[in-house]
Amino acid sequence: MKIYFAGNCWNHFPNAGKGGDIFSKLAPKINILESFYTVSPILTKLIPRFDSFMLDSGAFSFFGNKRTRRDWDEYITRYIEYINANDVKLFFELDIDKIIGYDRVKEIRRRLERETGKRPIPVWHKHLGKTEFLRMCDEFDYVAIGGIVSNEIKVPEYKYLPAFIREAHKRNTKIHGLGFTKLGWLQTCHFDSVDSTSWTTGNRFGHLWKFDGRTMERINIPPNHRVKATETAIHNFTEWLKFANYAERNF
Repeated sequence: MKIYFAGNCWNHFPNAGKGGDIFSKLAPKINILESFYTVSPILTKLIPRFDSFMLDSGAFSFFGNKRTRRDWDEYITRYIEYINANDVKLFFELDIDKIIGYDRVKEIRRRLERETGKRPIPVWHKHLGKTEFLRMCDEFDYVAIGGIVSNEIKVPEYKYLPAFIREAHKRNTKIHGLGFTKLGWLQTCHFDSVDSTSWTTGNRFGHLWKFDGRTMERINIPPNHRVKATETAIHNFTEWLKFANYAERNF
């Protein structure tokens, strides 16, 4: 299982200097998922060096405000231009069917394929139903399951994910779990890849992460103490990288 680091990665190294240098040096060893809505010029330059790179459309953030059809077309055009300019091989469709309808999403999916010459990764949501999930798996060689971060798929429903993943694998289709790094479930849900912003939570909530050889442990700092932003970002990033390497070998 590949774990992709997500969450506007470069910006989580405060005062980029020291942290940014380490991030750049680690680039050949890491998998990154970035949003087109927030991608930075610095990170864009590193794309050829990453072990693997996934691009999310960022469409939900963009379309979350009221937009005209002209806005949509311009955003999609820029997304396509970015994919082509940077030879992005793994990129997601605009999974905003709740905003613009699934027929429109499929129309945009076809445009992405036509104008990039590559197949986008379609994103299945629970409301589309199992039949549509299986249809996606029959048609595409990589499919994502969405709605985990938004709690569309609730924790009690995670028990159904292994069956969906098995159905995909029967069809020789890879499955990506968007925003899925529930540590207790990773060995049960055999996704081919997942992405997570968990490594960023130390700076936001004041704790350190430590890889114990099998999983990640969270270490809370004592009351009335504060973490040092750059040092914490570097530490947590490198500990999660150890876990990502372990997961790729063992999960």
